[in-house]
Amino acid sequence: MTDAGRGDEVTVLMTGAGAPGCAGILRGLRANDERSVRVVGVDMNPDAYGFALVDESAVVPAGTDDDYIERMTAVAARESADVVLPLTTAELGPLSRNRDAFDATVMVSDPEPLGVANDKGRLYGFLDRAGLDCAPAFRRVETLDGFLDACAELGYPERPVCFKRPVASGMRGFRVLDEREDRLSRLLTEKPDSAVTTLDDVRPVLDSAETFPELVVMEYLPGEEYSVDVLARGDAVGPVVPRSRSRTRAGISFEGTVERDERLIEAAAEICRELGVEYNINVQFKYDRDGVPKVLEINPRVSGTIVMCIGAGANMPYLGVKQALGEPLPPVDVEWGTHMVRYWQEVFRSPDGDRFHVEAGDGRVGVESAGDREDVGSASD
Repeated sequence: MTDAGRGDEVTVLMTGAGAPGCAGILRGLRANDERSVRVVGVDMNPDAYGFALVDESAVVPAGTDDDYIERMTAVAARESADVVLPLTTAELGPLSRNRDAFDATVMVSDPEPLGVANDKGRLYGFLDRAGLDCAPAFRRVETLDGFLDACAELGYPERPVCFKRPVASGMRGFRVLDEREDRLSRLLTEKPDSAVTTLDDVRPVLDSAETFPELVVMEYLPGEEYSVDVLARGDAVGPVVPRSRSRTRAGISFEGTVERDERLIEAAAEICRELGVEYNINVQFKYDRDGVPKVLEINPRVSGTIVMCIGAGANMPYLGVKQALGEPLPPVDVEWGTHMVRYWQEVFRSPDGDRFHVEAGDGRVGVESAGDREDVGSASD
């Protein structure tokens, strides 16, 4: 850990500068009344929009690349980073296993609890063995026959069921099998990215696989969906803030409300304490047909819509940085009932490489010149 003190400028090396939540997290880091926060953004995409918003930027390999840690430690050392804040799931494992390679504090949990949190099959089994009633009914399968049996055991076709890859982020690989769906209506009225399908549709695709993909089949949860942001501290927790996910696109919240749901607060806190995870953690719940909240997944990192907590008075990203610096955390007064609606904002790049916004009355507003960003490797290196 570096020796930054309260009031001193802090340098945060933030990964995933092209992630959807990057802009809101940046605003949170800077919206504090204690110190200046200098943000160095990195991403594998040289056109990541966040490069236009951070103080310094660099291109690095993908988190799965053999050169990823070497490049990341080089950027951290060059920029004298105090804290490394990862935004993308693929980078968590490598960063967790190589925290000692950094002089900065890396905001990620230990490898063992991280592995459980990242793997939905292991997570559901952990919750079940811990006796927590938030574990959904599920089966982990590795064959087509096992998949068909799991669907039947969980009530299909009389009841819908879901399946997904054990390790995936967002909506990748997630499908709902629902025999009640009107296929013609879905074809004519829904967008082609709908997650709802039928067993007859997916079976030939799975059957054609050279190697059957490992999948988690689980009960369908018809109730309201919530996301709970937690500042986890091993066997303790800091602030816990639930928020509804009333409108989503590709797994990303576009509208919701910060709600004081004590049942969700208690459940998320207990899960984090049992797992022993650390720093910013996101637990997603959905209510079952009996009104019991069940866990969908855990994102053991800062979440893409954590900006909703910031708007309600709980600056969770900055509190996570304070935790990483070993500083005491102030009390948080959450303004319950705060509602958020998201909108798009664009970053343009001119032919000569300059980045800019378009704003009313000002026309082009420059945000970064082509020479401000240094390429420090790419995913194809």
